[in-house]
Amino acid sequence: MAVTDAPKILTGRFGYDDSHTIERYEATGGYQGLRAALAKTPAEVTEEVKTASLLGRGGAGFPAGVKWGFCPPGVFPRYLVVNGDESEPGTYKDRLLMERDPHQLIEGVLIACYAVGCSQAFLYVRGEMALAQERIAQALND
Repeated sequence: MAVTDAPKILTGRFGYDDSHTIERYEATGGYQGLRAALAKTPAEVTEEVKTASLLGRGGAGFPAGVKWGFCPPGVFPRYLVVNGDESEPGTYKDRLLMERDPHQLIEGVLIACYAVGCSQAFLYVRGEMALAQERIAQALND
């Protein structure tokens, strides 16, 4: 399969003018992953992420499921920190995802929080990313 033929998992909704809305997100299968995750135990969700070989979107590409497994058992509270800083020169992956498909990010945050037992999540968005901030805020209110 050529790269251009590969499924666009992260950017599949980017072509819609209303890609940032909850209506579009749910109409295209959004939040089904969260529903499926909530039907499993947190350990099962973490194992599924490991099996899927999902990698972090940062420069190191570290396996997400392995990282989730680093949380020591029985130590609470736990917090999830999402870095939308995008400090790598010339990259726009974080900004584009937050602007065009914020519900996808929120769904991932909710799944991660469930899997590792986080009580709160914090998302850092650069001050220059005004549209991303606006879209994330609207998505959280949806």
